[in-house]
This record gives sequence, structure tokens and C-alpha cells, in this order.
Amino acid sequence: MSREVAVELTNMCVVCDGTRVLVQDRAKPGWSGITFPGGHVEPGESITASVIREVKEETGLTIESPKLCGVKDWMREDGSRYMVLLFKAEKFSGSLAPSREGNVFWAERSQLPHMNLARSMRETIEVLLDDTLSELYYTVYSQITDGSHWVLQ
Repeated sequence: MSREVAVELTNMCVVCDGTRVLVQDRAKPGWSGITFPGGHVEPGESITASVIREVKEETGLTIESPKLCGVKDWMREDGSRYMVLLFKAEKFSGSLAPSREGNVFWAERSQLPHMNLARSMRETIEVLLDDTLSELYYTVYSQITDGSHWVLQ
């Protein structure tokens, strides 16, 4: 039996500035609401380079030394795996600028639970901001929308 599985690699990054975090109000139908910047890892691109590029494209900021702090993943119905590599960055330069993905702005960490979060962001925030957690795994792909079948590890 082969252990090879097709994987789609993506990233997401929480950019921190003291008690504030950079959020994105996504305009994408099907996954709108407050999230953090991120996107796909392109073929031939390093994972770290991909998160630096995505944050720049979506926010106008250039992050430095992003740290991998967790993984969000699930198996798709076709047997492939979807992985979101979760990063945290505290060093950045540049000026905020919105993109076609949505508007970006600084928010207090304490206000995140009260915001209009995109689907699955409540548990994603836990992994990004809690140093004792490293993975958010959805055990049933079709249940991602209601969050009833996920495991924080």
C-alpha cells in the first residue's frame, strides 16, 4: 500500500504588534469574514517564502522571520489532504494596503472572539495564539462548516 497522498499546501500568518493583530476582512464568497492573511504555496517556492509573499500581496507589509507555530489540516473526500501551515510574525515593515482579497486592519487580540470571523477561524486562532497547541485537525471534511468534528492537539 502506497503512503503517498496528494497534498495542497497553503499558509496563514498572524502578524502581531504588541496586543494588536493584523486581520483581513475577506470579501471572497464562500469564505468571507475576519481571518489572517495567507494563501497557496507555489510550485518550487519554499514554505517560508510563500508566507512572506502572501502577507506582502494581501497587506502591503513585509514580514521578517515568520515562525511556524502550527498546522491546520484535513482529508478531502477525494483522498487528498489540505494543509494550512500556520505562522506568527512580530517583525514587519511597510504600510498597510488592502488587496482584492479584502480590507486589512489592526485589531486587539481580545476583540477577535467578538468579530465576524470567517468559518473555522475560532479554533484556528486558538492554535495560532496558544503556544501549547500545534495542530487543528478536522476528522470529517464535510463537517468543517459547523466545527463539530475537529481536534485541537
